[in-house]
Amino acid sequence: MGIPKFNDIISLSNLEISEEIIKTEKTLFDLRFKKATRQPFKSHEIKNAKRKLAQLKTILTARLDTVEKKKSNTIVKLINKES
Repeated sequence: MGIPKFNDIISLSNLEISEEIIKTEKTLFDLRFKKATRQPFKSHEIKNAKRKLAQLKTILTARLDTVEKKKSNTIVKLINKES
């Protein structure tokens, strides 16, 4: 698992991003569990997983915010038309 690229994440759909978030959280949990039980693991993978998780959540949040703004703008336009 290399360092995640932000441009690779942008091309994913919202559903794929959600699935990737779940997968990355599980990977991060497994890595932390290995660390706590002193099993061999590569310590840089924790940093990479945390970074990937942050990137995924950032993209998903930004997309959901734009959807919410579009919905609220539509509602405001409908209210203004009725007035």
